Amino acid sequence: MALEDVYRRNLEHRAHRAGWLRAAVLGINDGLVSTASLMVGVATASASFDNASSIIISTGAAGITAGALSMAVGEYISVSSQTDIENSDRLLEMQHLAVDPEGELEELVEIYIARGLDEPLAREVARSLTDKDALAAHLRDELGHHPHSKARPVQASIASAMAFAIGGLIPFVGAIVATSSAGSTSSIATAIVSFTLVGLIAAGAVGAKTAGSRLLVPTLRVLIGGGIGMAVTAGIGQLFHASIA
Repeated sequence: MALEDVYRRNLEHRAHRAGWLRAAVLGINDGLVSTASLMVGVATASASFDNASSIIISTGAAGITAGALSMAVGEYISVSSQTDIENSDRLLEMQHLAVDPEGELEELVEIYIARGLDEPLAREVARSLTDKDALAAHLRDELGHHPHSKARPVQASIASAMAFAIGGLIPFVGAIVATSSAGSTSSIATAIVSFTLVGLIAAGAVGAKTAGSRLLVPTLRVLIGGGIGMAVTAGIGQLFHASIA
């Protein structure tokens, strides 16, 4: 099989998307739910205020900015921790190979036997891979480290921040549309919820399509989770509105 055919077949799998897809799905879902929940909560709490619409819009803008920055920093730190672990494992494996190469070879043999090869073939494979690149063989087959799924802090940070901002803009646009038509606080909240539900459906569908899974279950999972989040904060906002009205 030609090298380009192998490369094309590998791209048909989705593992190479793991470095950014998780962060992007988390970011857009968090942007939708947290921004919409924040704005809906503020809308229900400030329903009797004369400048309620300004408060809602300002809250949304601040929520998008703060949330995107928080997601970027948080994702970078968390994925960097994963990178630190991978680097530590790499150094430790290098030490093991330097101190006890035969023992490390036997580890590979046992791994391949456990995966279904008979002992002679497992030993032949282990010896061949060790001669080619012992460290790569151990990182891949003993520790499960693969280049296409390697943690990438900067990539994850950017994906998360951008996805959050995109998600947050959807309910924000809903509020702008309702405000521009001189809508009441309740109509603004309704517009925010409506835009957000559409965004949640789109986010769930796009995430499922990118991951190569079926659409229904992931989309419903995102939609139901987001709906619950907005309902809870709307209820809390209503409680605060009742207490200050």
